[in-house]
Amino acid sequence: MRTIAIGDIHGGYKALLQLIERIDLKDDDQLIFLGDYVDGWSESFEVIDFLISLSRKRKQNNQVAPIYLRGNHDELVVDNLQATIPSEMWLFHGGQSTVDSYKNRSKNELELHFNFLRNELHNFYELDGNGFFHAGFHNLKGPHHEYYANITYWDRTLWELALALDPNLERDNDRYPGRLKIYNEVYIGHTPTDRLGSHQPINAACVWNIDTAAAYKGPLTAICVETKEVWQSEPVHTFYPDENGRN
Repeated sequence: MRTIAIGDIHGGYKALLQLIERIDLKDDDQLIFLGDYVDGWSESFEVIDFLISLSRKRKQNNQVAPIYLRGNHDELVVDNLQATIPSEMWLFHGGQSTVDSYKNRSKNELELHFNFLRNELHNFYELDGNGFFHAGFHNLKGPHHEYYANITYWDRTLWELALALDPNLERDNDRYPGRLKIYNEVYIGHTPTDRLGSHQPINAACVWNIDTAAAYKGPLTAICVETKEVWQSEPVHTFYPDENGRN
């Protein structure tokens, strides 16, 4: 079985289809989507529809069902899409594209999608000693001890900690951060790697960041946990030449 983590999609449905084709899925592949399916490019509705359908089809065919994590933008959609006065900050940071994508959809479609976003997403996931998060976690004892559940899809400090850590510091040193000892490896999205000048996954300490800026000028990325094989779509903006995404 391959465990395959997939980074932030942000409405890039065409890139998602290309990425899935390039992965060449097997029946026993465990897909773990790291969240932020919406807010960016124009096909947020199509992305959610695809994810719901993918889960249904794999279950019907006795294949391993995907795991879907909750991203901060997925929560923002639930809070704002049907609000009388949606947040102006959300609209500015990609929300307007989601509003446009959901115009003129049927009541049944909306109910199906909102049920998925509210009830089918995990705040984090653990498998084989590894942790999967949209953003990370803050509590020194791990995510099960967080006072606020949304920390796991908002907080960036785990990634900042991993980047700032002296690479020469041994794991058994008393000064080695306890948060980085809880899992063998941690897989996250949330903070685009182009902030560090890269459209590739970046590894710091035990943390792998695979948000390769699909909402901006980068590709959509997947990584195999066991082998570290990487698959990428073409840069997502090339599928939507008349749009700005979150640029």
